[in-house]
Amino acid sequence: MHLRGVVLPDGEPRDLWVVNGRVRTKAVPGAQTVVDGGFLVPGLVDAHCHVGLGPKGGVELPEAVEQAITDRDAGTLLIRDCGSPIDTRPLQERLDLPRIIRAGRHIARPKRYIPYISVEVETDLVTAVAEQAAYGDGWVKLVGDWIDRDAGDLAPLWTDDDLAQAIKVAHDAGARVTAHVFGEDALPGLINAGIDCIEHGTGLTDDTISLMASRGTALVPTLINIETFPGIADKAGKYPKYANHMRDLHAGVSATVASAIEAGVPVYAGTDAGGGIAHGRIVDEIVALHGVGMSAVDAIGAASWGAREWLGFPSLTEGAAADIVVYDQDPRENLEVLRSPRMVMLRGRIH
Repeated sequence: MHLRGVVLPDGEPRDLWVVNGRVRTKAVPGAQTVVDGGFLVPGLVDAHCHVGLGPKGGVELPEAVEQAITDRDAGTLLIRDCGSPIDTRPLQERLDLPRIIRAGRHIARPKRYIPYISVEVETDLVTAVAEQAAYGDGWVKLVGDWIDRDAGDLAPLWTDDDLAQAIKVAHDAGARVTAHVFGEDALPGLINAGIDCIEHGTGLTDDTISLMASRGTALVPTLINIETFPGIADKAGKYPKYANHMRDLHAGVSATVASAIEAGVPVYAGTDAGGGIAHGRIVDEIVALHGVGMSAVDAIGAASWGAREWLGFPSLTEGAAADIVVYDQDPRENLEVLRSPRMVMLRGRIH
């Protein structure tokens, strides 16, 4: 197949050919032209997604397939699955579903996270991390903080020493580590321990932002998920300190993420789909990132070429996977264009 159009991010009109699911940059005689004009974008990326998770916990595989198809049809062709209570490896075998990078299951302490989702350990974090590093696809997902009902507020789950040992074990196994973190207190220990990414990060301060920037620690802020904080607070009447904290984190998130972007923290787009967030909303997250100060080009890159590079997947270069989304108009000029792809090509197949 042959495609002709303006290729992002370089913005130059180019011809691409697709052979056996791979991009070719030199002419292939006899190729059928399937795109002639428009804008060719490397397949979108949801860098925080939960395929296999529903509002009541794990779902059956057919429902997980439907979740993945919903993401694919919105242009998401690469998913970093940030923890799933079911084994989604069968989905990785299907050529019609987005590529999924699995983080295994969340790791939390008993009664310190959403029920039935995580692997729960009281003290032996290192062993749990080693197990999930072996089970996943190069990522491990920690629960960094959650409500402590005795304290009535968000509180860290792990000691700094435990984090340092566990993250070293993951790194020695060739895996990267990320963590769910809402509040402020868990962040210094996680970042100083060498964590690779922070999810949500609503409690970031000037000091922890500076620390992340200096270490190259990534942030996936899941802005559309943070919009649920007021509702969470409204249901937490037994814990007024926690409720007020969640409202404050929500109120400050735009300034917090803007500060992280300005400081040079690598920021990527993730929806937190699964559970309370519907799948297929990556464009909402791109728009939200632009709304807190990221340029339109960088916001697209945070969900396309930039995120692909971070996760080890090249964009539309010679030999790269033919994962391409085509738009009639330039999404850099109007992000709403991203809601209406003309064509989605995954592994060289048109959907």
